[in-house]
Amino acid sequence: MTAEACCLAAVTRRKCLQSLSAGGVLLFISEQAVAGGQIEEPLIDPVRNALSSAIASQAPPVPEFRDTDSRLAYLRWLGAMSDRLKKKKPELQIRKEFLQTVWYESKRAGLDVALVLGLIQVESNFRKFAVSPVGARGYMQVMPFWTRVIGDGDPGKLFHMQTNLRFGCVILRHYLDREKGDLFMGLGRYNGSRGKAPYPDAVLGARKLWEFTA
Repeated sequence: MTAEACCLAAVTRRKCLQSLSAGGVLLFISEQAVAGGQIEEPLIDPVRNALSSAIASQAPPVPEFRDTDSRLAYLRWLGAMSDRLKKKKPELQIRKEFLQTVWYESKRAGLDVALVLGLIQVESNFRKFAVSPVGARGYMQVMPFWTRVIGDGDPGKLFHMQTNLRFGCVILRHYLDREKGDLFMGLGRYNGSRGKAPYPDAVLGARKLWEFTA
């Protein structure tokens, strides 16, 4: 997909975002995935090793809490997000496992959970097996080259829920670090459209749908 096509798709997405309901929850989203066209860049060995290590850890996505209040806050978040996601994922258990994993992988990577959910909405519209025109896969539209660069070389694993979310969160964290925390530039780099407004605007707009105050 050309840069112009990526921009056009993202502009269309942003127009959709403007159709938020008064409650700020409902949104018309096209069933087409927005290409997650990360661009392969050379990585110095320490960075590659750090990313590989972050991907390799196989800890199960089971949230841990420092106290009862933190656990109750998480459960309130889970209930609210489950209601918002019901139309996209009607089966309760699947929806719960997905949200639990998003929460875990986002926190593990030091990312805002609402931001990650907004990115998933824009990238794949919450479709596990989404494939973009440029070959990006899964919920977070991870490019297959990442499995060769920092994984075991098996791009088929990008359709596994936790693997896809882990790759996506680790990659997004890497891009944000590269951009010194600049969300606009980091999101653009994630999409392969660094410096252009439509994609970051779409993700940041979608993030508002997933914000939650305990």
